[in-house]
Amino acid sequence: MSPATPPAYCSTANIQRALDDAKLSSKMKVVVPCSSDAYQNTSTLPSKAYFRPDVNKTMVELLPFLANHSSPFMVELNPILSFQQKKNISLDYYLFQLMSRPISDGHNKYDNYFDASIDALVTALTKAGFSDMDIIVGRAGWPTDGAVNATSAIAQSFMTGLVNHLARKSGTPLRPKFAPTETYLYSLLDEDQHSIATGSYDRHYGIFMFDGQAKYHVNLGQGPMALKNALDVDYLPSKWCVVDNNKDLSNVSSSFSAACSNADCTALSTGGSCAGLGWPGNVSFAFNSYYQQHDQSEESCSFNGLGLITTVDPSVDNCLFALAIRASAATSFHPTFAVLWILVSVCIYSLV
Repeated sequence: MSPATPPAYCSTANIQRALDDAKLSSKMKVVVPCSSDAYQNTSTLPSKAYFRPDVNKTMVELLPFLANHSSPFMVELNPILSFQQKKNISLDYYLFQLMSRPISDGHNKYDNYFDASIDALVTALTKAGFSDMDIIVGRAGWPTDGAVNATSAIAQSFMTGLVNHLARKSGTPLRPKFAPTETYLYSLLDEDQHSIATGSYDRHYGIFMFDGQAKYHVNLGQGPMALKNALDVDYLPSKWCVVDNNKDLSNVSSSFSAACSNADCTALSTGGSCAGLGWPGNVSFAFNSYYQQHDQSEESCSFNGLGLITTVDPSVDNCLFALAIRASAATSFHPTFAVLWILVSVCIYSLV
């Protein structure tokens, strides 16, 4: 959390007063989503967890407030980041797969990341004097692009494992009878404007593509039936912007950088769906991303004369050169929806 971040307590207190004045405090609870790294440390054992010293001041203010108003602690989990950081733990641990050697922590055994993360938080809360505080998981998901192991197949395994695990309501070793009050799956749609400070994959958590097409199957209450894709999607014409190979491309790098700085090139990242394009295919991908984001305007495919508009789909294998969705009078949709979150919360801050 940066020094410029306003104290969470100030915002929570203001919102709580507003709810009290409106006589809604019994119906609405103030929550503050916190990153799971607020309490995780270098150990993989939940019993070793504690709130990081640099966030102690925030927790000293926040935890009593939540307790006094019977509000839960909301945590946002980032399993792929944990997997990247802990090289000695198998992917199976994160995907709820059976493990021949679960992680032993005293008398407790952990065969999945989710339970271990919840119990690490329980331990941190207990050490802070709030052992009985309810927990809500405000975010749990797996990305499908932008990094190694960020694929639709792995995301499906994670989501399926998580949904099945939650359905059992078995709790965790430290709270065997009390599973998290609520768990929110992250996310419905990709977000091409999302910050990539943590990783390029942060723009690819959607269960659905930007155009409402399901990426994979997961039971969200529909049982074995496939998720329904959005119907009658109004795409822009089948036109793409690519690099003109007949031009002198010696200075194309600056145009490539300019396009990526204003569009979404995360699929070109190592392990991404378009990482194998090579040069100049990656330049074409960047040009097209910028072109579609600007509603296929002719000038957005200029790039100092190096861009070329084509009606031949340049997509290669799993690397999709997207078409934008037609803008309406009310809302403009570019290669990904701008997702509007309506949160009954005080603030969202990152502790990364």
